[in-house]
Parts: sequence; C-alpha cells; structure tokens
Amino acid sequence: MNAIAKISHLEKIIDYFEIGPIDLTIEPGTITALIGNNGSGKSTFLKMLMNLAKPYRGNIQLFGKWVNGPDESWKQRVAYLPQKQIGFEPFKGETLKEMISGLYPNWDESLFQKIIADFKVPLHKKYNALSPGLQQKLNLALTIPRNTELMILDEPTNFMDIPSKSLLQDILAEWMEHGDRALLFASHQAEDIQKLADYLVLLKDGVQKGVYLKEDLLENYQTYWFGHALTDTHEIPGILTQEGNQLISDCPPETEKALEAKQIKWHSRSALPLEDIIALLLS
Repeated sequence: MNAIAKISHLEKIIDYFEIGPIDLTIEPGTITALIGNNGSGKSTFLKMLMNLAKPYRGNIQLFGKWVNGPDESWKQRVAYLPQKQIGFEPFKGETLKEMISGLYPNWDESLFQKIIADFKVPLHKKYNALSPGLQQKLNLALTIPRNTELMILDEPTNFMDIPSKSLLQDILAEWMEHGDRALLFASHQAEDIQKLADYLVLLKDGVQKGVYLKEDLLENYQTYWFGHALTDTHEIPGILTQEGNQLISDCPPETEKALEAKQIKWHSRSALPLEDIIALLLS
C-alpha cells in the first residue's frame, strides 16, 4: 500500500528561527499526533504540507504528487483545518456549507447534519456571531464531511468544552473506520493524543526529536516505588529521574536487571502517564 504522505529533509527558516530537518511518512490507516512546545513550528509545518508556506529545502509528496508541482489534484484528497479561519466572518453557517460542499465530490451531507446536530451549531447565524467554541465546532463540521483520504487538523479542540472534546474523539475514531484514511493533527491535549494517536511526532524548538509509536512509549516508560529512599543508583541504566523512594526508567528490562543484581526490590510499578512522558521528551 502506497504512503499517503512522504516528507524528507524538510527545513524552513523564519527570521532567525529554524524548523527541521523533518522526515516523516504517513501510511493509510494511521493517526499521527504532532506535538511540541509553543512556537516549535507545528502550524508552519502543516502549512508547508498544504503548500501554504514554502520550505527552505526538502520535499513533500502527497499521494505521489509534489505539493509544489503543477499537478494539484492532491488538494481534493486532503481536508485541512488551520487554527484560524480567514474570510468566514460575514457568512452564515448554511452559506459556508454550500460554498465548501460543492468543492468536494465526496461530501457527506448526512455526516455534516449529524455533526451540526450533535454539536448544536446554529447554521442561521453568521460566523462572527458565534462563540469561539461554536466557531470551532462549525469549522469541524465543514471539514470532516469532505471525506478525503487525508485530514489535517491544527489544534482541533481549541475552545471546546470537555463533553464536546470527547464527542469529537468519537467522531474522528469513527471517521477513520471508513476506507484507507489517515489523520494528522497538532495538539497540546494529552487526552486527545492518548485516545486517538498511533504515532507521535515531537518538535522541540523547531527540531524533530523523533517519531514514536504511542504503545511503545507507554510500555517503555515505567515508574517504580520502593519501600525506602534509594541512594546508590548511579550505575543503574535507564533511570531518567530518581527522587526519594521513586524512580522513572525509559528502559525497564535493563533497569530491573540492574536492580535485581543489587538486590533492590520494588514494591510496585506502573506505566507513566502519556502526558508525563511527553513532558520528559520535551524537557
């Protein structure tokens, strides 16, 4: 099965800030979360994927087409939701739907109506008369039903309340069940990443720190508790942090082998929450 997206050696310079190099392949049937500290270049990277920002060097292919090439047929196969919509303000929701739905031959009207009903979005009101939360719900309702093979969402749960975030997670999970699709989203929300993502791409200050399988992270980062404070741990491999009677390891097999060799017993062990793992990776 061919990759949906291939990004290689992608770099961009904005004033004195450098992004990249970024290398990433997105396969059908996968959900990838783009995460990083504020100002790390996530939104700019997504704009480069859509050919809305020009890279300094590197290549981007979507569905086998160069995004900066003469063949723009890839655009109808991608649904993109930026952090801020430009030009929507004077239009009613129903007008925006008519404008956008006509651009996508696979538009799913029944899905649009379901999302509007679930989110309780008033289509008769102008976009600029809606609260930020309702604007974002309308944005999503105008994006997801395009039924493209790739969907790119930049901070999709911005301004949304907790019940709406949970509902969106369900909508996106169901969307992924239809065909060989892929979802790429940027987010600061650990709950969204925990529930949806298969892979995590970490950017820190513009630098790609790695691409991680979420399940590997959850398995490899473990917290151990002991009956007393540990003092002699400098020769134990895998330890990321150690304080009092608790330590965190990113290589449990090696850590446990060394602890057993020193006859140090732990009384409990648990996987580190994904939010804490991300914080360590970005520290």
